[in-house]
Amino acid sequence: MAWPEKTLPITDASEKRSLGADVFRLCDGCGQTLTADELAAMFEVCGLCGHHHKLEAQRWQRLLLDEALDPWDAHLLPSDPLRFTDGRTYKERVAASQKKTKSSEAIDIGRGRMEGRTVAYGAFVFAFMGGSMGSVVGEKVTRLFERAVEEELPVVLLQASGGARMQEGILSLMQMAKSVSALERFRKARLPFISVLLHPTTGGVAASFAFLGDVVIAEPKAQIGFAGARVIENTIRQTLPPGFQRSEFLLDHGMIDAIVPRLEMKAKIASLLSHLSSARLRR
Repeated sequence: MAWPEKTLPITDASEKRSLGADVFRLCDGCGQTLTADELAAMFEVCGLCGHHHKLEAQRWQRLLLDEALDPWDAHLLPSDPLRFTDGRTYKERVAASQKKTKSSEAIDIGRGRMEGRTVAYGAFVFAFMGGSMGSVVGEKVTRLFERAVEEELPVVLLQASGGARMQEGILSLMQMAKSVSALERFRKARLPFISVLLHPTTGGVAASFAFLGDVVIAEPKAQIGFAGARVIENTIRQTLPPGFQRSEFLLDHGMIDAIVPRLEMKAKIASLLSHLSSARLRR
């Protein structure tokens, strides 16, 4: 009697997955193997070496806010004024990012609460075209500051961006001036602005409002700067110092006010808002 043969399904090579995929992760800092659940519970911070892996914007909301964000201006959607294409149309790239991230654009803004205090909250979505700033992102940042003035709220803005969005050309660069102008109007209301720089914060975002907070804080080892290191070295014909454009280097040179580990971020921001709000009332 012959044993029945077990027929295995034929799978395409692209469908093959290694044993343990999505179960185990290698830490980018120390190289140790961790379970995905361990990293998730620590909001993507390695419990062995403290390395900070990238954290999705939605999980930042879970980490920092007491409850779900009350979104503002989610109806604003990017258009394609230049009819840009580089093998794929701009509209196709936007649609793909929207499907991937479940966000309408590269920033989420709204009203939230941190340790019981109501804030105007914004966070870049880096997975959406590298967190690039086009017309809609610039408009949302502008409205974030304007709405905060109307409701007398402090602003907490998390940045993670590759800079201006090339598919919108000069229209994207115009957002730098527009958003900074809104920030200057916000300052006249003497409301606190906490700027949080994540990895990476570069280009037009770094060159506009990112460094203009009343307090500027960053995550450990985040890359922060305008142009890339190789571009700078090729331009000035000099070798840059070790750690250039990392949080620690910027703190040593007075460019930021503090480096705060991710798991301490909520308590630190809440404490800063308390001090700054009290100082405003005393004026």
